[in-house]
Amino acid sequence: MLKAAGVGAGDEVIVPAYGNVEVAEAVSLAGALPVFADIDPLTYCLDASAVEAATTPRSTAVVVVHRFGRRADVARLRGLGQRHGLLVLEQAESEAPYDEIAQRRERAAFLDGRLRGVRTPDGGDGHTYQQYVVRVPGNGRPDRDAFARAVRARGVACRVPVKTPVHRLPEYRRCVSLPQTERAADETLALPVDASLTKRDMQRIVGACNALGGLLQPAF
Repeated sequence: MLKAAGVGAGDEVIVPAYGNVEVAEAVSLAGALPVFADIDPLTYCLDASAVEAATTPRSTAVVVVHRFGRRADVARLRGLGQRHGLLVLEQAESEAPYDEIAQRRERAAFLDGRLRGVRTPDGGDGHTYQQYVVRVPGNGRPDRDAFARAVRARGVACRVPVKTPVHRLPEYRRCVSLPQTERAADETLALPVDASLTKRDMQRIVGACNALGGLLQPAF
C-alpha cells in the first residue's frame, strides 16, 4: 500500500513503536524512514497529538494500528492527515464472529467487576477484547513480570503483549521520547477471556490475581 501510494526514499512515515516490528519493516522496505509517535494510554493506539508533534515537512503517511480490539481515534487522525497532507493507512485486526465477541465481552465484564490491584482495560468504543490487557503498576521493581510468573504458577495462562517496543530494538533504536509506549511495555499483561473458558476458569483467574495484591501498588 505504501509503494502504491508513491511512498519511497526521502519520505517519513509515522508509526507506533508499541506493537510488532512488521509495520516499521514495511516502511523500510518501501524505502522510507519509520518515525515513531507515542500512544494513547487507554487505547494503546497512536495518539493524534503525538502524531502531529512528530510530523515534519518530509512526513507523507501515518500507519494506524488498531490494538487488542480497541480502535484508534481514526476520525481525529484523518483530520490531522487532511491538514498536513498525510496519507492515513489502517492496519485492522482480524474480525471474530459476533457470538465470540459477545462471549469475550461477557468474560471481560466479569473480570472488570472483580479484579483488584490491577488497572482493567477501558471498554469504550466497541471494544471486542481481542486481548484483555490489564496494567500492573510498577514501583521500581519488575512487578509485572513477577506478577505474571506468580499467576502462571497458579495455573492461569497470561502473556506480555509487547515485550520490547520497536524503538528499543537495535535496528530501530532512536533517541525519541515515548513515555506512554515505554510505560505500557513495562506494565501491560494480557489475561485470557477466550470463549472456551468456563465460569470456574474465570473464578480461578480472579482468585490468582487478587491473591497477589500485596505485590502491587494500588491501581490508579
